[in-house]
Amino acid sequence: MKQEQQTEDNVPIKRKRSKWTVVRWFLIPLLLLLALGGGLAAGYVVLGKKELSDVFHWSTWKHVYDLVFAP
Repeated sequence: MKQEQQTEDNVPIKRKRSKWTVVRWFLIPLLLLLALGGGLAAGYVVLGKKELSDVFHWSTWKHVYDLVFAP
């Protein structure tokens, strides 16, 4: 097992987090959300042959959801 480093007083030393670790926690989810939005917009405009301005309306995606999950 890996043991933590300790000072002479038997107090564990806290390791400093790299700034890249913090950046990755925020950057990766942000990029994933941007990719999802871009993919939805591209699919709606290219495959659906609809207006780009319609992509930003909530009613558009509610209608798509209703079509997919209709009983």
